[in-house]
Amino acid sequence: MHVISRKTLREAEKKHGDLVVPLAVWFKVARGARWKHIEDVRKTYAAADPVGRYTVFNIKGNSYRLIVKMEYAKNRIYIKAVQTHAEYDKGAWNK
Repeated sequence: MHVISRKTLREAEKKHGDLVVPLAVWFKVARGARWKHIEDVRKTYAAADPVGRYTVFNIKGNSYRLIVKMEYAKNRIYIKAVQTHAEYDKGAWNK
């Protein structure tokens, strides 16, 4: 899949150094994936959840949330945000 934009991932890595490896792994897997629907995503990431029009991935042992918009038909993933669990729980990302 085509991941747009890696810039958001890099910014999160700068802010949270412990995300460098987990986000690199997620990016590599996602870029090589051919997901057609959430069930395909869950074969790779069992804890991925659809939340409204977004898909939320647990990153680094549930410490962080990666929020993306999946466009399966276009084979694209749009990065919305990378947040700590606490930031995600506040819900500001979804407004």
